Amino acid sequence: MTVACDVVVVGLGPGGEAVVARLAQGGLKVVAVEAELVGGECPYWGCIPSKMFIRAANALAEARRVEKLAGGVSVIPDFAPVARRIRDEATDNWDDTVAAKRVTDAGATLVRGHGRLVGDRTVEVDRETYVASKGVVLNTGTTAAVPPIAGLADTPYWTNREALATESIPASLIVIGGGAIGLELAQAFSRFDSQVTVLEVAPRILAPEEPESSEILAKVFEAEGISVHAGITIDRVDHDGSRFTVTCGDATYESDQLLVAAGRKSRLDDIGLETVGVAVDRFLTVDDSMQVADGLWAIGDIVGRGAFTHVSMYHAERVSKAILGEDPGPYDTSFPRVTFTDPEVGGVGLTEKQARDNGINVRVGTSEIPSSSRGWIHSVGNEGLIKLVIDDDRGVIVGATSAGPTGGETLSALAFAVRAEIPVSTLRNTIYAYPTFYRAIESAL
Repeated sequence: MTVACDVVVVGLGPGGEAVVARLAQGGLKVVAVEAELVGGECPYWGCIPSKMFIRAANALAEARRVEKLAGGVSVIPDFAPVARRIRDEATDNWDDTVAAKRVTDAGATLVRGHGRLVGDRTVEVDRETYVASKGVVLNTGTTAAVPPIAGLADTPYWTNREALATESIPASLIVIGGGAIGLELAQAFSRFDSQVTVLEVAPRILAPEEPESSEILAKVFEAEGISVHAGITIDRVDHDGSRFTVTCGDATYESDQLLVAAGRKSRLDDIGLETVGVAVDRFLTVDDSMQVADGLWAIGDIVGRGAFTHVSMYHAERVSKAILGEDPGPYDTSFPRVTFTDPEVGGVGLTEKQARDNGINVRVGTSEIPSSSRGWIHSVGNEGLIKLVIDDDRGVIVGATSAGPTGGETLSALAFAVRAEIPVSTLRNTIYAYPTFYRAIESAL
């Protein structure tokens, strides 16, 4: 059977769902295709449940700081409320009924199953064919990347999905991967009294961000009892039925559980890209209206412009405008992002190395949060810094880092400065409220 429509959206993560609603409300006949849960990775196994876990873990850490600030306290971790919140509030026990209703209430047709291109503007789902007059939007997202480590595939390892669906905390945990997901979960599990070891093959943890941020996090983790080993080679993984052993050269590490957080892999296999003449690579190449080819668009993680929900939502608005014949405006390349460790690490624009590699005449300004007025008042738990990467020829900030107790929130001022190219002279001639964490921006300037 063949069904005619205006647009087919394949993959209903946050960006895909937003495209569906926007186009359907714009009067188009939209078919929305999802193979798993409507809403995607973020609400069920990613952003939302992980931040609930982190919020609880940070409450434990803050309680433990009372002795250095205000008296005595006894902290007894209990993961049951966290597991219950994730199950009941975040995921509805991994039931997407509410999200699916949002799609149909918007006026779209929801089709469950694996969507695959079978030709120009044509998608097949379980032998049903949907032909879209305007085209197809791909939002197939990513899955956890599992490195080809000897023995790993034969073990009951976790990815972020199993980690966030667990109802108990392992006594010990090895985390393979020192990126944002691995570090966030490593610290959260540690604060619930799991003995955590982080193994990272890159020279440093949180490698995409500034080395100063990596250094701060490594020191904080070590102080909290988390073992961090970067620049290593992982030779094999074994499981004896109860415990994991990870061999790294002459060193071995053992734990009750193993979490693989070694990045994400684009879901581009078996979606029929070859039927429309599009080469399959790690990511799809798009223009600034998110177009891959005539009648084909892609958004979110699979386009390689940042694997974050907020980036996917930005793409959703751009592709919706393009399909509806509206002007999406110039693409925002500022790329704000936050790693929700404690301290939070926010970044926007270029790192110092990226700026220098781009031939920019760089000037750098930094200030340490502990020595700032608010950092000194805050005391324990005040680790962090502000780092500004300035194009000295143009007199504007092209990149910035905000690490600290409110690193993600403090980033907002820097994100606007980078996006709007506010002159450094204007930023220097600005009043910064005292005593706030964001006042450290003035010191860095």
